[in-house]
Amino acid sequence: MTTQTTNVEVGGTNWRRVTRHPALMEYRRLALIVAVVNLGVFVVGLRDGYWFNGSAFTLNLIADMALINLSLGILIRQQRVINALFWLATRIPTSWPLWIRWGAGKVFHFGGLHSGGTGAGTIWFGFLLYAMLWNRAHGATLPSDLTLGLSTAMVALMVLMVISALGPIRARFHNAFEKIHRFAGWTVLGLFWAQTVSITHDTGGQMLHSPAFWMLCLITLSILSPWLSLKRVDVKIEKPSNHAVIAEFDYGDTPFPGSSNAISHTPFGEYHSFANIPAPGRSGYRLAISRAGDWTGRFIDTPPDKVWVKGITTSGVARIEVLFKKVVYVGTGSGIGPILPHLLAKEVPNRLIWSTRSPRHTYGDALVDEIESHTENPLIWDTDKNGKPNLSALALQAVRESGAEAVIVISNQKLTRKVVHDMESLGIPAYGAIWDS
Repeated sequence: MTTQTTNVEVGGTNWRRVTRHPALMEYRRLALIVAVVNLGVFVVGLRDGYWFNGSAFTLNLIADMALINLSLGILIRQQRVINALFWLATRIPTSWPLWIRWGAGKVFHFGGLHSGGTGAGTIWFGFLLYAMLWNRAHGATLPSDLTLGLSTAMVALMVLMVISALGPIRARFHNAFEKIHRFAGWTVLGLFWAQTVSITHDTGGQMLHSPAFWMLCLITLSILSPWLSLKRVDVKIEKPSNHAVIAEFDYGDTPFPGSSNAISHTPFGEYHSFANIPAPGRSGYRLAISRAGDWTGRFIDTPPDKVWVKGITTSGVARIEVLFKKVVYVGTGSGIGPILPHLLAKEVPNRLIWSTRSPRHTYGDALVDEIESHTENPLIWDTDKNGKPNLSALALQAVRESGAEAVIVISNQKLTRKVVHDMESLGIPAYGAIWDS
């Protein structure tokens, strides 16, 4: 076990420190693109009279824009769509130029389309409600009072969901955000169906002939699909310390490296996603869960015999390792969980830097021995003995010594963003979770 430090300095002032800053990450760029496109469509519509024909607002066109954006925001987060996006991104061979593979590895920033689409969709729905009220106030008989009431309730709940999802609010009231997102979202879906039926009745149309009806069917199936696979399964808990547990599952699902599953104590309770740790030649998988809040604290203090698993195995950040000839993994604490399956699979040559408190005492001898036997010259840094390391400097040294093409970071938000920014400022592709949900 190596515990040497390094004198390599990371930093400097160059254009990449600005362009690769976390504030300008791809997630936000995608959200900005959605906003700019919608603003452009709105301005063109004002100029050419699409939204207002001179005597009344054109409700169907406004409704179409609301539905398009909302559909984008919902469908892009569907688990099968996520897996398809990762599959497409990782088809690029390692013989292609590094800058192309660097960009393809940012596939996990697709959440920017979710936030951009749902935010824009909410604004369009608000515009639609205003247009409905304006038309009624100026003599129109439609839409009906029922349609107006349903639309008002929808917009109010959607605004509540958007506000609760704002970064500072979501971080401070995460449990409330989860409940609002789920239950308000289900309510909006129900209201959306009721509104569609009411509008169809108002206009005398036929639902089966409406594109909006079929898009709503697709949205509904997308939202329902994770719950259709809901199951209660046995779990075996190994507790090497009061800080962490290893949860082992074997119910017929052996996931792929770089994936995650969501678990909960109750079927409609608080779900948390953890990286799966499958082992070659063995069925099932493990999860490494460390104390990081109330939910994980209860899980460690009173280990359950059974948990609920929702949805399908879903691709995560580290899945993009196959885009590179060699990678450096940087992990802290239970961040070793998402990294370990890649060490075991040995699909891509790698180097490991793992910083954690008393690794053998906290996670057990078996896990540490497994790590050391499945990677070349791992650097396992005991923070209790050696203090906190300069992870950026250690990562840079590992890249230079090993010839790795990329760095993948699994840590807390502050450290992840720092190491990713430091590496990319030096022209090294780097990846880590972006905490977009």
